[in-house]
Amino acid sequence: MTMQTTRRRALALAAGFIAAPALLRAQGDEAIKLRELYAGDNEFSEFARDSEGERITVEGFMAPPLQADSTFFVLTKMPMSVCPFCETEAEWPEDILAIYTRRKYRVVPFNRKIVVRGELELGGYRDPETGFVSLVRLANAQFDYA
Repeated sequence: MTMQTTRRRALALAAGFIAAPALLRAQGDEAIKLRELYAGDNEFSEFARDSEGERITVEGFMAPPLQADSTFFVLTKMPMSVCPFCETEAEWPEDILAIYTRRKYRVVPFNRKIVVRGELELGGYRDPETGFVSLVRLANAQFDYA
């Protein structure tokens, strides 16, 4: 094996390691932070726009639920002891994410980090049951402790 062949292999391997996190993130296998969904001023990031309709994984904290026996909760960047309920999507904070689960879920302590996987939906939506307005959400979601 020549030095040039070894160097080419090493460069190809290094390029693969550099690209791997982006590929994993695109497949929804690597948990992202809530801030990675936004570009600022309630504008979605390129990642969010490219991932709309795809299953992604997000880490954060479950805010106290709006109602018992629900299939909906709010994921927050930081632990919150009260739910950050919003009136309109224009006031939507960039550090929360609406989560819609497939079935009723077990409530997690507000200070315990969780990882949620679901289908990314973008754009204004008012939940018919709760009246909660969201700008971005995960549908058909499942979660577990981080």
